[in-house]
Amino acid sequence: MSALPSSSAQAAREALAGRLKEMRRDAGLTGGDLAARCGWHKAKSSRIENARTTPSEADISAWCAACGVPGQAADLIAANRAVESMYVQWRRLHRTKTLRHIQEGRVALHERTRLFRTYSSDLVPGFLQTEGYATAVLRSVVWLRDLPDDIPEAVAARLARARVLREGDHRFVMLIEEDVLRHQMGDANTMANQLRHLSSAMSLPSVSLGVIPARGQRPMWPVETFNVYDDEQVTVELLTAKVTVTAPSEVRDYLKTFAELQRHAVYGQQARSLIASAIKALG
Repeated sequence: MSALPSSSAQAAREALAGRLKEMRRDAGLTGGDLAARCGWHKAKSSRIENARTTPSEADISAWCAACGVPGQAADLIAANRAVESMYVQWRRLHRTKTLRHIQEGRVALHERTRLFRTYSSDLVPGFLQTEGYATAVLRSVVWLRDLPDDIPEAVAARLARARVLREGDHRFVMLIEEDVLRHQMGDANTMANQLRHLSSAMSLPSVSLGVIPARGQRPMWPVETFNVYDDEQVTVELLTAKVTVTAPSEVRDYLKTFAELQRHAVYGQQARSLIASAIKALG
């Protein structure tokens, strides 16, 4: 199995592999001894210990039993599940969850987060989407991933999530590229309504919305859309997968990038002027 696309996931995978290797050594076993007890080829033990193969839950249970510590299996299995959750293919996720369930599954994280940072290079952030715009976005998701059409329910769940903008002690610092204002989702009326909603949302006490102008020198190139939750976790939504980043060094890289892009953004009336220009271009 190839390395996972997130180095956070790979680092966690290597840490798990290291724990299994230490366990084998503490038991006084060679890789061949362990393989014989587990009933598999010794090369498999080597691949697991070198993080080239992700062990299954059955593999971990067999490993712990072979080392005489079956009681440690539960913790290691939990750690392995956490590694797998760092990089989740959308198609695998949608085998067990509908679009609505995925929207609802984010509520707990959003409710406990106090400071949200969002950077978007392609779409209006979910918290600020109108019903029509969200419908157009999720319609594209259904088409791309060949999903059952539960768009009305998923849109309702997405809009319900936005209540955190007005409830509780939450702060939202959002950056969007100016091109987001020009990427038309839905018809012209849908897009115009979405852009007007953006202008209105800028007045919310909990929201700081900056627009990064398309013209002029940039501090950085447009990067992948990402969300930061309380300096502790970053989620990146790729075309085919969701990546969760928790390694402190990587989280710091995203925070550093966010701060630099934030410095280049415009706010208030300047941002509203860019939004108004985008509305005018719709005709």
